[in-house]
Amino acid sequence: MRTAQRSSLAAIAALALLYLALVAPNHPDAATWAALRHIPLELPLVMTLLLAVGAWPAARWPARAIVTLLIVIALLLKAADLALFGALARPFNLAYDLPLLHAAWMLLAGSSGPVPAALYLTAAVLVLALLSFVIWHATGVLLRHASERPHTVSILTAAIAVATTAAWWAGAASPFSTRLIAGHASAAMRAMQDVAALEAEAAQDPVLASVPSPLSGLAGTDIVLVFVESYGRSTLDSPLYAGTTNAALRDVERELGALGYAMRSAWLTSPTMGGQSWLAHGTLLSGLWIDGQGRYDALMRSQRKSLNRVAAEAGWRNVGVMPAIVMPWPEAAWFGYDTVLAAKDLGYRGKPFNWVTMPDQYTLSAFERLELGPGRNRPVFAEIALISSHAPWTPIPSLVPWEAVGYGTVFDAQAASGDTPEQVWADPDRVRDQFRRSIDYALRAVGSFAARHGETKPLFVILGDHQPAVFVSGSDTNRDVPIHLFGPPEAVARFDAWGWTHGLVPAHDTPVWRMDAFRARFIEAVSRMEPQPQSGVVRS
Repeated sequence: MRTAQRSSLAAIAALALLYLALVAPNHPDAATWAALRHIPLELPLVMTLLLAVGAWPAARWPARAIVTLLIVIALLLKAADLALFGALARPFNLAYDLPLLHAAWMLLAGSSGPVPAALYLTAAVLVLALLSFVIWHATGVLLRHASERPHTVSILTAAIAVATTAAWWAGAASPFSTRLIAGHASAAMRAMQDVAALEAEAAQDPVLASVPSPLSGLAGTDIVLVFVESYGRSTLDSPLYAGTTNAALRDVERELGALGYAMRSAWLTSPTMGGQSWLAHGTLLSGLWIDGQGRYDALMRSQRKSLNRVAAEAGWRNVGVMPAIVMPWPEAAWFGYDTVLAAKDLGYRGKPFNWVTMPDQYTLSAFERLELGPGRNRPVFAEIALISSHAPWTPIPSLVPWEAVGYGTVFDAQAASGDTPEQVWADPDRVRDQFRRSIDYALRAVGSFAARHGETKPLFVILGDHQPAVFVSGSDTNRDVPIHLFGPPEAVARFDAWGWTHGLVPAHDTPVWRMDAFRARFIEAVSRMEPQPQSGVVRS
């Protein structure tokens, strides 16, 4: 093959590479062959730029660097969007999502082990370096071709420009990558403005200003608030999960009903999906809509009182039970805990369940041992974050007799059983089935724990933090989670005016609140000395 032909083929390959980089989608739904029919308006501009600098050697390197940098930035943003749309059903935000890289590393290291995780990270860095080099090399090939055959390249550039303009008029071309970069920059600026708005919102707390004695109607009653990881509405709506979840809730409902518990259930809309549980925790406990890391950070700097702190000031011992916390957690100060029982404080001596540090039954047993024993002089307000239903959903624990739990070594055989995350995650259907089983386990663990306390009957508030990842939940728009409230009949009667479903299976038409509405309504309902007469419709 002659040199001229090789040069032309190399130029065509370089042009095709830039084309593919510019049309690469940023959403999983757009990752189809149809994306190749889109024409990027940036392509003739890149060709024109390289043609123009061909006569000025000093300008060639800067021009290539600018083109390479912008295309690599666009590709990184597209990759980040693809990851977050798949996991959290939203795009990446430059203002507050960079810490998610660390969270992803922790999940990967906890699931696969630090060595495989380090290899994956190294591979990602090498791919990025290779991609940058290939794009840089492609600009060099086009630049050399433009210098050697300026007339041919000029004609080709003009032809591309005409075709692109025609496609633009027909709606088949756009500056997608440029618009993507600009959109992310704009979104980051709006996020910073949103943080300022949160600071103003946090300074206002009308419910506490209007209630003389917060939580006075529950004086002396233990309050146990439990977040169940990834427990979303899909577990009750999707045919993949509904049978198992409904059966678990009905079994728990029968057991608790026989012990004299009263029960109500409904739906809340979470500010997040697929992850970032702390946004849901912050939203429920602050009464503010915390739908991004920037607003969460601003909340942590604010003087807003968490529901935990309100309880502590009203006489409850404020406890945070956080088995997923394995590193320093400075944000705990905002919640106003009297004590935080992180992973190391819970005394677990068994094997971890991959990323999951300990099974839910052990977490609840340790909380019981450490905080609900005799000799207490104050009731407990506990916030518990259960994690057995957190990805990678393998292995799945099973309940053991409570008196056998001890310090957790009884779970060692379970922790060593089942397939590895790599084996499970090779098949999406297996992932979904493991998720189904994990929710079943979590609900039955909570129900069994509540049954153990049927004599004293704490007031339990059990809810999901968010829907699971989109490919598991099956929806990228519904963010509802179930919420269950059960305890002494006289305490639960205070919530009758809410119109929630009797029992543990919320009706589909039960009112749906945003999660930030719960704090104010809860404080109002339990701060009266007598419950209000029932109003509204209570469904059964």
